[in-house]
Amino acid sequence: QVQLVESGGGLVQPGGSLRLSCTASGFNFGAYLMYWYRQGPGKEREVVAVVSSAGSSTNYADSVKGRFTISRDNVRNRVSLQMNSLKPADTARYYCSVNTIDAIHWGQGTQVTVSS
Repeated sequence: QVQLVESGGGLVQPGGSLRLSCTASGFNFGAYLMYWYRQGPGKEREVVAVVSSAGSSTNYADSVKGRFTISRDNVRNRVSLQMNSLKPADTARYYCSVNTIDAIHWGQGTQVTVSS
């Protein structure tokens, strides 16, 4: 079965950096786009970034362009999100996700809190 396990969240000051990781199993990782989503307090879940199956193409929400970088390692079945210049507005629970043929799958998420 598909499993997605996120890690790397925490408390960081504004302007700081964090690197999130998601380790995947149970499906052919290298065949699928991978996504990072987030859900802030009182907000709907929103897509943050997506990376193509080979890692050659990426796309970002306007709110994170130039600050966040998504990447993947198809040998280690891992997708990462490097987050720089963090703002309080980036406070959210971050989820990795994959849309396979049968369903959309989510990890349990990792909390990112940006606060002084």
